[in-house]
Amino acid sequence: MDNQNQTNQTTQSTPLRLTPAAIEKIKLMMAKEGKEGSCLRVGVTTGGCAGLSYDMRFQKTPYDNDVVVQQGDLKIIINPESLSFLNGIEIHYVDTLKESGFQYRNPNAKSSCGCGTSFS
Repeated sequence: MDNQNQTNQTTQSTPLRLTPAAIEKIKLMMAKEGKEGSCLRVGVTTGGCAGLSYDMRFQKTPYDNDVVVQQGDLKIIINPESLSFLNGIEIHYVDTLKESGFQYRNPNAKSSCGCGTSFS
């Protein structure tokens, strides 16, 4: 399967969703860091209080085996190993007097830590 077909296929069945507030914050961060036009890599790494942690970073282009999801004008890339952990997740951004940061609403998480970025 070539990259274009893979992109079209994954766009039709979006494994994750970013809220408008999360997209706005990501675009502001891209501009601040001079990363306009980059992709957002979302993944899962081992570690954290509950065993797994979410990872987000900017990357210029996807790797050959990445799943590519388009949400508006933001390209999101996910490695195949993280896909099952992220399927159905919603990523939101809050900025209030009480808290500020990304929140992960993951229907696949059996439990999560108080830090909000670690789960099992």
